[in-house]
Amino acid sequence: MLKKFAADALGLSDIGKVIDPQDYDKTESDDYVLHEKGEKIYFLIKTKADEYCFTNLALIHVDGDSAVSKKRTLKRYDYKYNNIRHVSLETAGTIDLDVEIKFTIGETALSIDINKNFAEKIRDLYKSLITIERMMRENEKNRNFTFDSLDYATRSLSTSGHGQTSPADSFKSIAEFTNQWLKENSKTYTTEDFGDVFDLFIKN
Repeated sequence: MLKKFAADALGLSDIGKVIDPQDYDKTESDDYVLHEKGEKIYFLIKTKADEYCFTNLALIHVDGDSAVSKKRTLKRYDYKYNNIRHVSLETAGTIDLDVEIKFTIGETALSIDINKNFAEKIRDLYKSLITIERMMRENEKNRNFTFDSLDYATRSLSTSGHGQTSPADSFKSIAEFTNQWLKENSKTYTTEDFGDVFDLFIKN
């Protein structure tokens, strides 16, 4: 017990390891994966306190208070609603025990230390996350173009008059068109499943 407290105090307990696919079912994260919805684990990092489970649909974080506590909090970050930003990788120096991957998902900044023996696998995760970040930025740019186009069209209609239709009918038509327009473009420029990206870089 004393060793566990010492490791926790020194931060050594937070150095994670990459879990092999054949051992996914032995982790807590696997219990919360939406297998029924086609969700699949692509990468899983486990420390004494936490688990970071990257699936095609979300990051599942089993958050532990400390290495000596059994209390866990489950946090799920669906990529559809949480953009990934600021991905970086800190490689190990000569005397370092770990590598560190950092990124922000939604409003949450995460920093994960992993044993440097898994450095090659972590590079594959880094490539996946940086590619996802770029795709999300491109989607966001295109959504902004959509809003700009809609704003321009709305202003053009407001200055052209209503013609033979009443203001109420014009408002209804514009509202229905706008609603449909936004739904279609949101679907076009929002990626929910990044399985193809993980397949490209991570070989399980």
